[in-house]
Amino acid sequence: MSKNVRRYFLVPILISLFLFAATWYEFGTEALFLVVVLSVLEVTLSFDNAVVNAKVLKRMSPVWQQRFLTWGILLAVFGTRFVLPILIVSAAVFMSPVTVTELALQDPEAYGHLLESVHGSITAFGGIFLLMVSLKYFFDKAKSVHWIKSIESYMVKWGDIEAIEIATAVTFLVTLSYLTHYDQASVLVAGLIGLVLFIVMEGIAGSLTHTNSTVAVGGFSLFMYLNVLDSAFSLDGVIGAFALTTNLFIIMIGLGIGAYFVRSMTIYFVKENTLTELRYLEHGAHWAILGLAVAMLMNLITHVPEVVTGLIGLCFVALAYVSSRKARLD
Repeated sequence: MSKNVRRYFLVPILISLFLFAATWYEFGTEALFLVVVLSVLEVTLSFDNAVVNAKVLKRMSPVWQQRFLTWGILLAVFGTRFVLPILIVSAAVFMSPVTVTELALQDPEAYGHLLESVHGSITAFGGIFLLMVSLKYFFDKAKSVHWIKSIESYMVKWGDIEAIEIATAVTFLVTLSYLTHYDQASVLVAGLIGLVLFIVMEGIAGSLTHTNSTVAVGGFSLFMYLNVLDSAFSLDGVIGAFALTTNLFIIMIGLGIGAYFVRSMTIYFVKENTLTELRYLEHGAHWAILGLAVAMLMNLITHVPEVVTGLIGLCFVALAYVSSRKARLD
């Protein structure tokens, strides 16, 4: 094992092995297999998340970078993958969060059905948030380096139009809410919440970065922004996990292991200046996010298999990596 691998991934590997052993001891071989599958899926689907997170993480102090890896993983496992879906279900079906929590713990299968019933709202929220992340990047007038030049240079020109990314996202949302087979009002409201949340979080993060705010306040705002971004990436995966198992402990262990590796990759990208050396990797990640957002939103009108969603992201990131390596050799 190389020095860099040990430095950034030894602890996640040891924790994973411990959790694998504990899962096998407590639930058996089948549960162990499911945990491994969920872990691999989480890492595969969220690799582009690690690249984008690294760009934000570079603006944070070393203290807040470490907190992202420690405090953040607790929020990722218990907040995004347990508490947040319960709150969404509670709001959607007008049930007490306590009642929904009891249902999740005592009757996971019934809770899984409830979670599936609000899939449209979750998809609209996460899809629009991620769509804004990608559009904000591609419409940025300050963007001078382009990977797919014929498209990206054209999109930058459209960035001269004020709030073009908001207009694009709203148009997409309204069209899909009209065509969806889910509850149209819920889809529209959830998508607008995702849009507003992105605008607020982006505004706070940007203003604190360009003002004389304290390191603690600025670090906290970026920390929260990264965790909201993680939520948008992961909510759809939580629902998909129920297609494999209704055991909440197996789901949290599997997705939690994956989330820890993704955050370790983010730290690795920052410390090793990966985005500087591989100049198109960030572009590929945002194309992957755009593909993920469109795939999520298309689920509002037709089913898009999870494997297709995952392959879209992997292909963009892999191609961007190859282009970056080639650019270094030229």
